[in-house]
Amino acid sequence: MNRLKELREDKDLYQKDIAKILNMSQNGYSSYETERLDIPTDILKKLADYYETSIDYLLYRTDVRKPYKKSIIDEKENK
Repeated sequence: MNRLKELREDKDLYQKDIAKILNMSQNGYSSYETERLDIPTDILKKLADYYETSIDYLLYRTDVRKPYKKSIIDEKENK
């Protein structure tokens, strides 16, 4: 099963719900979930933050669902 779909369904959400969070159409989000289009970096960041995981997990580069520790640079930018 697609990781995006799995994560979405774990939260009992529909594609339209995630699309609204990302400020995009349901059809646009669906194209990411079905892998018809590559997901832009800014969307990957938002999805990883929303699902509290890493971009690597979303892209099947790891099976570890836990997010990475925030970098010092990230922490400074968010202050």
